[in-house]
Amino acid sequence: MTASAGAMRDEEASEERDTASSATRGTSRRALGVALAVAGLGVVLDQGTKAVAASNLPPGERTPLVGDLLGLSLIYNPGAAFSLGAGATWIFSVVGVIAASATIVFAVRLRGVRWGIALGLILGGAVGNLIDRLVNPPSFGQGHVTDFIAYGDLFVGNVADILVVAGVAMLGLLLISAKSGDGEAAKPEN
Repeated sequence: MTASAGAMRDEEASEERDTASSATRGTSRRALGVALAVAGLGVVLDQGTKAVAASNLPPGERTPLVGDLLGLSLIYNPGAAFSLGAGATWIFSVVGVIAASATIVFAVRLRGVRWGIALGLILGGAVGNLIDRLVNPPSFGQGHVTDFIAYGDLFVGNVADILVVAGVAMLGLLLISAKSGDGEAAKPEN
């Protein structure tokens, strides 16, 4: 083998690595773009439905939609799920900022549109409730979350909660399918 043939092979291998790296960056950017678009739509939907509920529903009264299984009931939740931690609202604000930031970092490192959708749902829900905590009374960082979807006598939630649950479920399914080799690439970029 001549020196020039070896140099040509090295150059071809370098071009293949560059092409693969470029494709990975493109897929990663697409996943991030999808995550941010889904999150943006989720925040708009969440905040819009909360505004409609706040302007049309009397606080504390239940309006049945599907018998006793599903209804509308406007409440302002100072705590987390099931009103837990009502005295530590500011902690939930800090956790919300950290969760939203971590989700964005994770979305930047993963590849695949399905991963972007899952992370976008989680991010949209987290930001939707974080907005409530930052701008709703009683004060900045300690605002109460607007909840209005009553699930029987179990709890009252909102669209942001639905987004988070759907995103976490989708993320779980993607992780399971990635372990079995059926899913999109779940490995972080190098």
